[in-house]
Amino acid sequence: MKVYISVDMEGVAGIATLDQVLRGGSGYPRAQELMTGEANAAIAGAFDGGATSVVVNDSHGTMDNLVHEHLDPRARLVFGTPKAQCMAEGLTEDCGVALFVGYHAPAGAPGVLAHTFSAYFGEVRINGVSVSEAEVNALYANSLGVPVGLVTGDDVIGEIAAKAFPDARVVTVKTSRGFSAVDSLAPSVARDLIREATAAAVAGVAVAGAAGAPCPDLPSSFRVEVDMPSPVAAELAAGIPGCDRTADRTVSVTVASADEVQGLIMVLYELAASSERTRQAIANRR
Repeated sequence: MKVYISVDMEGVAGIATLDQVLRGGSGYPRAQELMTGEANAAIAGAFDGGATSVVVNDSHGTMDNLVHEHLDPRARLVFGTPKAQCMAEGLTEDCGVALFVGYHAPAGAPGVLAHTFSAYFGEVRINGVSVSEAEVNALYANSLGVPVGLVTGDDVIGEIAAKAFPDARVVTVKTSRGFSAVDSLAPSVARDLIREATAAAVAGVAVAGAAGAPCPDLPSSFRVEVDMPSPVAAELAAGIPGCDRTADRTVSVTVASADEVQGLIMVLYELAASSERTRQAIANRR
């Protein structure tokens, strides 16, 4: 069975500060090692549970964070950005299960380093409901008939995942104590729990066999609303065909499929980042 693993950084044990998750920060190299360690735990667990192949997608920031030399060589690695399906790149319908490792709370939630795809987004809503990255990526997985079998991260995303994916296993590796403060398990303990839960999740899907694990029904369309960082960013986004500016900083687009949701978010991500870089450059010249 082919297993898909999407690995983010903010939800990894031992990580809590912006200095750790931003390239160039003094804590970033250490965070890379911690992220790689949890990725390896999930890879090992997948093979323990009966996987025949594993694909790992580096899903954080520049999407080139995992230390390749230290990654379990049994896995294939997808990395770099931009990628059409962003955090779900490499996920295909022949995968038996999708695993989300190192995930975090969405924008507006009280979790550590909480955001949804971009720190520049105020909030992302689908059909009127605020969503996390895990939930958006799960929509794409489910559209391919691939169930979510595991979510790991802080206590906030753990509570969200337990409700959104009742058949998935949830591993809480740390408890939020604020935006950039946590009460964390030791990384070695977190890795053991992740390996054990991954093995159980993969084995469960393998036992289900042709019947497969259940995937929820998807809506016929997806109304995506994003709160952009500035009026200028919203103006730029409104130039996308079908995109309406519904408030000073909010844009809305209705799309027909989960893969279009992913592509739209990627484009809005780049527009938001570009507008903020321009704003900062102008401010620095004053």
